[in-house]
Amino acid sequence: MSEITVYTAEPSEICARVKRLLDARGLSYTEIDVQSDADRAALFEATGRKSCPVVVVGDEVVGGYRETVEADKSGRLAKLAAG
Repeated sequence: MSEITVYTAEPSEICARVKRLLDARGLSYTEIDVQSDADRAALFEATGRKSCPVVVVGDEVVGGYRETVEADKSGRLAKLAAG
């Protein structure tokens, strides 16, 4: 299985929704709560994105909530997660 990282900014309903989606699919992930300016800079450096949530599977940035839902519906998320 590929490692999944979810960058979140809590409290956020959209971040909670992406985590619920991953949980519903039985996918384990590491959550990084982006709160400080240094956290936001690290998020941008790692993903090229400035807002949360951001889902990364292995070395691939899946995207935010909408992109993650699309990847789930197409089967791409499961394929990436399987490695």
